[in-house]
Amino acid sequence: MTRYTASVVGGGMGGRLSVEALTASDRYGLVAAADISPTARAVLAEQYPDLKTFDSHEAMFAACPTEVVCVSTWAPSHRAIVEAALRLPLKGMLVEKPLADTSADGAAILGAIRQKRVSMVVPHGLLVAAHSTEILQRVRSGEIGALQLIEIQCAGWDIINAGIHWFNYAHWLTGREPVECVMATCDTASRTYRDGMQVESEAVAYAQTKSGVRIVLNTGDYLRTTREGKGVVFHIVGSEGTIEFWAWESAYRILNAAHPGGVLVEVPSGGKGGHQRYLEALAEQVDSGKTDYEIPESSLAALELCEGAYLAHKWQCKVDLPLSSFTPPARTGWQPGQPYPGAGGGRNGRNLP
Repeated sequence: MTRYTASVVGGGMGGRLSVEALTASDRYGLVAAADISPTARAVLAEQYPDLKTFDSHEAMFAACPTEVVCVSTWAPSHRAIVEAALRLPLKGMLVEKPLADTSADGAAILGAIRQKRVSMVVPHGLLVAAHSTEILQRVRSGEIGALQLIEIQCAGWDIINAGIHWFNYAHWLTGREPVECVMATCDTASRTYRDGMQVESEAVAYAQTKSGVRIVLNTGDYLRTTREGKGVVFHIVGSEGTIEFWAWESAYRILNAAHPGGVLVEVPSGGKGGHQRYLEALAEQVDSGKTDYEIPESSLAALELCEGAYLAHKWQCKVDLPLSSFTPPARTGWQPGQPYPGAGGGRNGRNLP
């Protein structure tokens, strides 16, 4: 069994998950880590005395080129780091989600990696967790009928930093059906920032797939969910039943013809964490010489949905996807709920065909 040398860019939460996964796996030898923060480097050095630490990815790549690189910094920096890493004799990459701060940069990252035929993973945990993969199987097998609505409530977080997870999972629940359009409204009065990004204090984002499945995401710093004590609630509604689950909690509740009163299903979570599962899958890709970009592509679709939601708020309009064809509308000054003055243009909604 081949062991691959590995390094990590970023010593924050995502970087630490990669460091822990790499050291726990027998498929890797962790060599180095880089972070611009002296504090982050000191913590890593204390916990992993044999680990070489650097204050920049450039310095680390020059001194310690590795076969696998994990990119775990803030989203706007991903593209430059990925492009620098691809100049190494690289075999595989893990890139944290969101892939970038814009879908255009996310597409550039994925395109550059594909061009080099480097194996890649994006660690969306719900796609490998035991309970959420079981839910996917139940939905796909028709146990709640035809999928109609995915409603998500997320307290303490925002569209870009948490919604990227939830939109990605919703994308898989729909069978990765293309999203037709997205609308959103955001409360920005608090001027909140999180993980280096300007974010909303509360928002509602609404998306619709080509076949009409609705996806509704409600995020907020102090959002009250409909299930007491749960910070994240998923409601998956089909024509013949429903499933409710709570993000990372390894359980769900299903109501359908087989369980007309509803039943709680608890699922053993398994031993390995999501990052380790992804990194070992990456090692298997490298072993085989094959690449699998299915999850990175779905991550890019989720990023486009997040960006589309923010554009819908910014321009006060429905945003049709793909974003490559989106043109911001002219500002009209139109205020729904205000009396129509009787002049100045517009159209009579009573006379629509």
